[in-house]
Amino acid sequence: MSFNIALSGLNAAQKDLDVTSNNIANVNTIGFKESRAEFVDVYASSLLSGGKTKAGDGVLTSEVAQQFSQGSIQFTQNSLDLAITGTGFYATVPGLDSLEKSYTRAGQFKLNDDNFVVNSGGGHLLGFPVNEDGSSSSVSLSTASPIRIPTASGAPQFTTEVDIRMNLPAGDTYITGAPLNFDPTDPLTFNNSTSVTVFDSLGDSHIMTYYFVRDNPNDVVGPPLVLGKPNEWVMFTAIDGNTVDIQETAVGEALADGRETAGGLQGARLAFNSSGDFVGVTPVTGFTTVPLGGTILSNGADATQTITVDFNLDIAGVNPNEPTQFASNFEVTSLSQNGLAVGRLTGIDISSDGLIRATYSNGTSQPLSRIALVNFANEQGLTQIGGTSWRESLDSGEPLAGEAGSGTFGSINSKALEQANVNLTTELIDLISAQRNFQANSRALEVDNQLNQTILQIR
Repeated sequence: MSFNIALSGLNAAQKDLDVTSNNIANVNTIGFKESRAEFVDVYASSLLSGGKTKAGDGVLTSEVAQQFSQGSIQFTQNSLDLAITGTGFYATVPGLDSLEKSYTRAGQFKLNDDNFVVNSGGGHLLGFPVNEDGSSSSVSLSTASPIRIPTASGAPQFTTEVDIRMNLPAGDTYITGAPLNFDPTDPLTFNNSTSVTVFDSLGDSHIMTYYFVRDNPNDVVGPPLVLGKPNEWVMFTAIDGNTVDIQETAVGEALADGRETAGGLQGARLAFNSSGDFVGVTPVTGFTTVPLGGTILSNGADATQTITVDFNLDIAGVNPNEPTQFASNFEVTSLSQNGLAVGRLTGIDISSDGLIRATYSNGTSQPLSRIALVNFANEQGLTQIGGTSWRESLDSGEPLAGEAGSGTFGSINSKALEQANVNLTTELIDLISAQRNFQANSRALEVDNQLNQTILQIR
C-alpha cells in the first residue's frame, strides 16, 4: 500500500510540475489565463475497518482550475488590438455561416481578405447591429454577426443650403451703370465677392460665388415704380463662373423687387436700415438659386438641385448672425454649407463601449457595429479548446451577452492587449516547491523499496 501512496504523490507532483511549466511557457501569450493544480486526499474505509487508525490512500488531482484574474494591459499602435478591462469574453465563430461559437480574451484582431475582423486563428469577431446614432438595436447573441469593415467610400451629400454672414461696407460707392452692367469676369462691375465650395449629388465640387453690388439710390425699381434706397445691395451668384438666377424661397418665383441685368439675370436685393442691421426682403428669409442643370452639371448629377442661401434673418431682431452694413471693410464672418464630397476610409475608431465607427476623408463617420461581450455564471467551468479560446459547457452555464461598460461587463481598450496573468516569480517558486515534492515522494518510494528488500532477505 505504501508503494501506491508514494506513487500517487509522484503523480500529483508531476501534475503540479506540468501545470506550472505550462504557465511559464505561456507567460507571453496574449489573453492567456494561468491554471492551478488542485489536489484532494484519497481515503477509503469499510464498515468493519478501524477508521481511527486509517492512514489514507494517497493524493489525487481534483482539477486543473483556470484563474481568470485580470492581466496587465500592453499598449500598441493597432486600432484592432483590443483589451478587456474587467469581466467578459469576445465571441467568435470559425465561419460566416457557423453557429459554433468560441470565446476568448485574446484581442489580437486583424482584417482578412474579405475585410472581416478575425483573430490569428481565423475566428470572426461577433458584434451587435447598431442604429445610425450608434445605439445597439439588439444585444442578443443570436442577432450578433461577424464584423466587417466596409471598403466602399463614404457616400456624398449634395448641398442644399449655404449659411452666410458678412459685413457690407457702408462706405462703398455706387458703381456707374450698376447693376445693369454686372459682369462676373469684370471686377469693376461689382463691389465685393466671396465664394464657397458646394457639392452636387455625385459628390463633385463646384465653386459658388456671390457678388455684391451697391444699389443706385436714385434708380427706379419696378413695376411698381419706386425709388431705390441708399442702404440696399444687389446680390448675384454664379456656379463655376456660370451666372444663375435667384428665386424667392417662399413662392418659387423670381423676386418682384429684384434686379435684372441687361441679359435678364435675376439677382436679389439685400436691405439694411440706418443702423446697419439686416432687414432683408420681407417676407423672404433666404434666397434659392434656380436648378443648376444644363452646362453647369453636365456630369450626370441631379439637374434639379437647388441651393438655399440663408442669411439667418430674424424679424424680431434678436438673431446676432445676420449680415450687417457697418462702416468697416468687407468681411465674411461665417460661411458654411451642408454638402459632402465622396470620402475614402481613413480610420477605424473603437470606443470603450465597443462601438466601431468608420471615419472618412470627407469628415463624416459611420457606426458599423458594437463588439459583443459574453459572460458566464462559472468561468472556471469553460472548456479549453486551445488557441487561447474556450467553449461553454454544462458547468459554465449559458453565455450572457451584453455591451461593454454596462452591468457587470468590463470596458474595451482599443490599441491595447491584455497580457497573460502569469506571475513569473510566483511560478518559479511553485516550480521549486513541486520539484521538492517530487523528490520527497521519490525518497518515500525508495525507502519503501529498501524495507521490502530487507524483509525479503530475512531467513
